[in-house]
This record gives sequence, structure tokens and C-alpha cells, in this order.
Amino acid sequence: MNTFDALSLFSGGLDSILSSKLMQSLGHKVLGLHFVSPFFGKPDQVPEWEREYGIPITIIDVGQEFVDLMAAFPPHGFGKVLNPCVDCKILMLRRAKELLPVYSASYLISGEVLGQRPMSQRADTLNIIRNDADVRDLLLRPLSAGLLPITPMEESGLVDRAKLRSLVGRGRKGQYALAKELGVTKIPTQAGGCRLGERESARRYWPILRAFPKPLSPYFDLANVGRQLWRREADAVTDHWMVMGRDHKDNQKLLKLVSAEQYVFVLKNFPGPNAVGVPIPGQDWTEEILAEAAACLASFSPKARKHGDLVDVSIERHGVERIISVRPDMAHGFEDNLTWPQTRTQQKIWERTLAEV
Repeated sequence: MNTFDALSLFSGGLDSILSSKLMQSLGHKVLGLHFVSPFFGKPDQVPEWEREYGIPITIIDVGQEFVDLMAAFPPHGFGKVLNPCVDCKILMLRRAKELLPVYSASYLISGEVLGQRPMSQRADTLNIIRNDADVRDLLLRPLSAGLLPITPMEESGLVDRAKLRSLVGRGRKGQYALAKELGVTKIPTQAGGCRLGERESARRYWPILRAFPKPLSPYFDLANVGRQLWRREADAVTDHWMVMGRDHKDNQKLLKLVSAEQYVFVLKNFPGPNAVGVPIPGQDWTEEILAEAAACLASFSPKARKHGDLVDVSIERHGVERIISVRPDMAHGFEDNLTWPQTRTQQKIWERTLAEV
């Protein structure tokens, strides 16, 4: 295995590119760590980044760790939506620290710019992240290092502090100037890279966090596809979750993501969506609910509706297929997710309840 001087948190955004390239320009051998989960990460772009920027990158899956963090409620709370930015950075730095001996590396690099983000890049928050991740003597933030306390790497002479930068604030002029200096000509678009900061995605994720005693990372991969439909009893205790494709591409994705214990619904004789039913522990899918789910599926097929009579739906689980016949106009209890205001209200109630414990 190759060895490196430093491991860099590499998101693919401009700041992570510049911090890695800056240290490379000073003669340090840098390995980018690209963290992925159902909420963030672009593993398919890693080969292109390596070619374009000359930075070796390895992919680190933190999906289940991140889901566990969300389900237990992040110690430092959420941002404006469902984004635990502070705890996210702490988690990644802890994992990066664990990998230092694997690559014989001696320190970590992060691309934060002081004052760029109101929640996670204030001076006090940067200190919290560094201390809680237990990387006080290992973390270098090259883009704002001149404005931050000196690190052991600089004190020892391993890194020349005079050649680090003092970028601050939300403006990007300093980054663009540094990119030109470092020969970075392909500037990534400035956009949010985390689905947890998007209201539509939060609507998809929230019911999973509340319904499952131990949510699993693959559930959120399913939540990123197609329509999210829930059947809730009047007592709001019993939940049944079904994911339905919107088009052929979604249908193919769902079939790749499904696991053996989940139900797969497919129309037999008409074009239409595929669907996956995800059992929640303690909430059985009775014959009645299976029929409702099949009818819901059929109702999204225009040709099945036009048929005006019973249609066949295949239901497969654990490799065993059965066929049931349903009417597309049959009443069913599956509905779309809560609206964002409803979701936010429930989230705030959850936060207050935990704060009182």
C-alpha cells in the first residue's frame, strides 16, 4: 500500500481541492478521503477528479455510522433542515484519524474557511470540531491557517506556516486567486453537496428515522428514489412504507436496491411503476395491506386504470412469487410524505422531547 504525508477530507468542492493542492505544492504527499453515504458523496466522479486534479483519492463509506448518528439525535443538533453539519465533520475526522496509521500519514487536512458557513465554520465551532474529534494535534486547515492557532505541524517545521493562507468569509475571490496560482482550471460549481440540507430530501428521510427502531443505511438509498408512500393507521403507530418508481430508470434502480426480506410489486400485463415494500419490525404486511399496496401500484398505470377491471400484480419476497388480482380504483391508505412544515413541526417536537430527558 502507498504511504502518504497527509490525509485530506476531499468532498470534490473547491475548498477541498485547493487545500489538497496547496499542500501538494509544498511537497507533501496527500491522499484524498472521499466520504460517502446515502446523503452525500459522488463516488462515480472520483476517477475524473484524480485525472483532473492529480490527487489520489480513496472512497470511505460512512453510511451506517451516519444513520446511527442521525437516529440517536446529533449532539450538536441540526441546521435549518435535517443537516447535522458539526457532527458530520466530527465523524469524518474521527474516521480519518483512524486511517492515519494505515497510510503511515502524520496529519489531517480539512478545507474549511473561517466564517464561510454560519453553523460549522465559525471560530468557536471549528475549535469544537477539532476537540470533539480528538484531532487537536493532527488537523491542519491550510486555507485559513494564518488566522487560526498554530498547529504542531507548523511548530515542528513539518509545514511552513508562512506559505499557508488566511482566507476568511463567504466571498470566493481568494479561492479563485489561489486556484489560478495552483493551476486549477476546472472550478466545480458552488452548490450544496448534502441532501440533508434540502427540504424535499428531509421529507423523505424523516419518517424512516421515526418509524424504524434501528434504521439502516440502505433504507435511505431507497428513499432517494421515486415516490415515497406511507400507510398510517389512525392511531399513528402502525406504519407501512412503499417506494414506487416514477419512470423506467427508477424501476431499474429499485430492483438493484431491494433486499430479500422486502416486497417487490410489479404489474404483470400493463406498463407501469415497480414498487418496493419495506417491512418495519413489528408491523406485519397483512393480506389486506398487500392488496392495498398492489392496488395503489396499479392506480399509477394509466393503461391498467383504463382497463377498468381486475389486473394482476406480482408480489415477490424471499425469492417466492405470488400473483394477486386487484382493481386499480380500489381504496387504499397509502399517501405521500408529510409536507415540509409538518415534517419540521415533528422534528422540533422530537428535539424538545429529547432536551427534556
